[in-house]
Order: sequence, then structure tokens, then C-alpha cells
Amino acid sequence: MTLTQSLIIIAVLISASAFVAVAEISLAASRRLRLRQMADEGDPRAEKAMKMQEQPGDYFTVVQVGQNAIAILGGIVGEGTFSGGFAEVLAWWLPASTAQSMGSVLSFFLITSLFILFADLLPRRLSMSQPEYLLLRVLAPMQLCMSLLKPIVWFYSRITDALFRLFGLPMVRDERITSDDILAMTEAGTRAGVLERREQQVIANIFELDTRTVSSAMTQRESVAYFLRDDPDAVIRARIAEEPYSTYPVCDGDIDHVVGYVDAKDLFQRVLNNQPISLQDGSSLVHKALIVPDRLTLAEVLNQFQQVHEDFAIILNEYSLVVGVVTLNDVMSTVMGDLVTADDEEQQIVRRDAHSWLIDGVTPIDDVIRALDLEEMPHDDEYETLAGFLMVMLRRVPRRTDSVDWGGYKFEVIDVDSYRIDQVLVSRLSDGLMPPAPPALPTPELPPPLNTGVPDAPAAGQHPLVP
Repeated sequence: MTLTQSLIIIAVLISASAFVAVAEISLAASRRLRLRQMADEGDPRAEKAMKMQEQPGDYFTVVQVGQNAIAILGGIVGEGTFSGGFAEVLAWWLPASTAQSMGSVLSFFLITSLFILFADLLPRRLSMSQPEYLLLRVLAPMQLCMSLLKPIVWFYSRITDALFRLFGLPMVRDERITSDDILAMTEAGTRAGVLERREQQVIANIFELDTRTVSSAMTQRESVAYFLRDDPDAVIRARIAEEPYSTYPVCDGDIDHVVGYVDAKDLFQRVLNNQPISLQDGSSLVHKALIVPDRLTLAEVLNQFQQVHEDFAIILNEYSLVVGVVTLNDVMSTVMGDLVTADDEEQQIVRRDAHSWLIDGVTPIDDVIRALDLEEMPHDDEYETLAGFLMVMLRRVPRRTDSVDWGGYKFEVIDVDSYRIDQVLVSRLSDGLMPPAPPALPTPELPPPLNTGVPDAPAAGQHPLVP
């Protein structure tokens, strides 16, 4: 065989090996979502490619048969192609036997390098960058090879299937897409500049609706503005002017006996028309309220809103006590995040400088984790808010100036109102002051007597545990 013939054969083998490498990597790297999109656009090859991904056994059998056959032929042809020429050149300086050995080594190195560069690295990298495009172009030739090599493919595929069943391995590609997959894609899109950081955060918030309970978005009991059923016209008008909201619960005696709600639009119409306002029995102003338990997730609350065509709900705990109210706007604000909270005074988390934050005690702990870029919080299954975190870590009701160090941050209580934690100052600690992992929860500490001068004690005659 002449040198020219050998070079042609080597070039053909390298091309065939490159084709097989492209076929292998493109099928494995092709994204099913992209193939589905191409199929919907009218490309029939994309549908065939998706079917091949579901049952790739015969396809990869052809790939492996081709790779091994080409490697063997390349070694046979390549060793005799260049070894003689290298031996003749080296014979000018080395003994004949040594020159022959060195010529074989150099020939092997040259052939191996050619295959590595042009039959492996280049086609594989190209396949990773454009997998769907290349897959649609190599699919038809690969199907032809599968038909021509059908007996060999059948033999090896059946043996492989038997081994899979023997070891209990999955034989079908799992194409299920999880929320983690979608979030990973959005994060990659944000890094690539396709999505804005706020847009990516909105998508992440949507997936959190299934895990965040309604109490993380509701208006707390002590902040709810409500009417009593027997409130006179003057009281109602004064309350509207003092606390302008879109919806007000209507109660019988106290907030824990809700009889319905009244829409501010109806009240304003009465005021503008100089009509008296009455919430007594039979009043057309009072509507039936949606009552939901406090353990529902935000996604479940949205479903309840959709079913009853309401956008306002009363939240009860397991003792049938009102713990707060939630509106559709509250849920959507949770999803949209800081896109709809431009005013710092209305935010629960306000960044003071590069190393400190002022955070409301009722802020959901998930929002705190996100703002501080923490992985997790200790004992996070025992609380839902920043105030709950401080109570669990201190094992008592926090007082002003109490603090907890965790995750490189200091959480210091700076404002307490009737045992309710209003404001917490979070400061970043220096690297040398990073706290260790939390030990087992300490023994509960008894609170001091009420006459010790603790600030923000409850008003005279008020029970310390009743808001």
C-alpha cells in the first residue's frame, strides 16, 4: 500500500470517527425542550430525534461498534504508514534497530494525536455547542447504519438489556422536569444576561408559593383594621379616614367573632352620597368572608380565591382565633417582591449600608435568607419569621438589646412593642468573628419580673400575652 493510499484511508477513518463522535454527543446533549420547539415549528426530524432519545440503546450500540472498529483499523493502517519513513530519517543518527523502534513510537504518537484532535476533541466540543442542529443532520445516516448493522446491533443490544435487568438499572431516559431544573435554567439565563436579576427572582418566588404558608404574607392580627357590627356611623367614618384600606372585617364584639367584611368602595359611595352607614344585621354592605386556616400555603390560598371569586380572606389558627387577614394583593406582592415595593418605608427589609440591614420582626425567614445570602437557618422547621428565629435561638421572648450570632451575622433586637419584635438590626460580622455551628438548644431561661424596668412593657390592665 502506497503512502498516498494510506493517507487517504487514515483521513477517511478520522472523518468516520468524527462523525460517530458527533452522533454520540449530540444525542446525549440535545435538550428535549428545544427539540419539542423545533418539532412544533414543523421539522419532522426533531420528532424522530426525541423518539431516539427515549430508546437510545440501538443508536449507542452502532456508535460503540463504529468507534472500536475505526480505532482498530486506524492502529493497523497508521502504524505501517509513517513508521518506515521515521525509521529511515532516524537511521542517519541512530542504529537501525533503535531507529525502527523509535519510528514505530513516533508513528503511533502522530496517528493518536490526529485521532484525538480531529476525531474526538473538535467534533465533541462542536457537538456540545450545537447539539440539536448537528443531531438532526446525523440522524438519518445513523438510522441507515442501524439498518445495515442490524444483526450486530440486535446481538449487543439484547446482551446489554439483559445486564441492565440483572443489575436493576433504569433502561428509559427520565425526562421529568422539576422546579429545581427550571430554577437552574433561570439562574443560568440571568448569568448569561437573558434574564434580569429581578425577573429571575420573580420566577423563584412563584415556585415558593407551594412552600410558604399564608402567615408569611398576611397582615398580622394587631395590624388589622376592623369594624364592630354595632359601630355607629361616626365611628365608621372616622376609622375610614384614619386607616384607609380596601377591605375591613366586620366583627361581633371582638376580632375573633368575624361575621363578614365590608368593601371600602361601598362605604365611599355612601359617604359621597351623604347616606348613613350601618353594619347591623341585614345590611347590604356586609359580605360573607372567606375563612382559611393558617397552615395553608400561598398556592392553596390562591386556589381558594379562584374557587369563590374573592380576593380577601380571614386567617384562623387551630383554636379558631383570628391571626390575620390576607388579600390577593398580599400574595402577588410576595411574588413580585421589590418590583412593587419601591418605597423603603414600606419594605420589611431595608439595607442601611453595605454591612447592615434593618428588618421587621414579622419578615418571613425565607426573605431574610435571600437578603443575607445565607444557605439555611438553624432549626428552620420551628418558625416562619425572623422573630420566631430569635425566640427559638434565645428560648424566651426576646427583649431589647438581645442578640444572636449566626452565619457571620449579628441579629440584635432594637425595638419591642408589647413583647412583639418590631425591628431587628442585622450586622455582618468580621471574618475573625464567625460563630460556630449552633449547639443543642439551651435550657429555657426564666424572664425577669415585670418591675425591673424592661422597656415597652404592656399598658396597665393589659394581659401580657394578649395583643
